[in-house]
Order: sequence, then structure tokens, then C-alpha cells
Amino acid sequence: MSIDKPFSHRLAFVADTSAMFVFFTTTGIINERFVAGMSWEQIFYARLLGAALMLPCARAYGIWRDWIMRRAGSTWLSHILWDSLAMVSFQVPIYAAILAVNGASGGALVIATLSFAASMLVLGGPYGAFLNWVRRQWGLPPAIRPAIPPSHRPDSSL
Repeated sequence: MSIDKPFSHRLAFVADTSAMFVFFTTTGIINERFVAGMSWEQIFYARLLGAALMLPCARAYGIWRDWIMRRAGSTWLSHILWDSLAMVSFQVPIYAAILAVNGASGGALVIATLSFAASMLVLGGPYGAFLNWVRRQWGLPPAIRPAIPPSHRPDSSL
């Protein structure tokens, strides 16, 4: 497997953060209002905290996803399944914490978290495709991997 050329860490941060902000703000509002029945005020504060958490989490998720996706096979089904696993394992705990901090009641917290987990299973593939598209718009490869010197490559015969 080839190693991608060096990339700008700042550019990767901007691409991953903008993708996460757009995607999760939209899906979060839909879930919180129409599935969990949270008030607009609760949603407003949950989204504010969510936006603040996306700054340190978005690039971390991008790195996590890139690491997970190295295990994906070449089929579209494999990519969807691994994208879904990356999404659920990283995003659901953060989402539950956002709701809890912002006063979601026990029942609403459980319903919203379970609903979000189910939606992440469904949305993992589309988010992966969206993240890849956003990265391409910023001139980055879909799966960002740091350049590894030839002497440290696993397939190196040097």
C-alpha cells in the first residue's frame, strides 16, 4: 500500500473540523428535537457545547478513523462497516456526555444516546464519504496518513 505525501496538519484540522461541525450539528438537532423531544433551549445549549467539543475532537476523530479504516477491505461493505465502528466507538460516549452536562433527564438521555448510537451505525458510511469529500475539497487525500520514511515502511526492502 502506498504512503501518502506529507500534508499540512493545520489543513487537516480545518477539513476534519468543518466536516464534523456541519454533519453533527445537523444530525444532532434532528435527533434531539424529533426523536428525544428535547426543548429548543436544551438543543441550543447542547449544540453550543457540541461546537466547543468539536474543536479538540474533530481531528482526533479523523486520526482515529484513519487508523480504523486501515483495517477495511477493498469492498464498499467493508468500508461502511469499519466507518460505522469508528463512528460509534468514538462519537457515542461524547454525545452522551454533552446531553448529560446540558440537563437531559434520565429517560431523554437514554433515549437520545441509544437513538444516536443506532443513527451512527447507519450514518457511519455516509459520514465517511462526506469526510472524504470535504478532505478532497481542501486538497487532502481521503484517508490521511503521515508520510513514513522509506527506512521505516513495513514493506520496505531497503
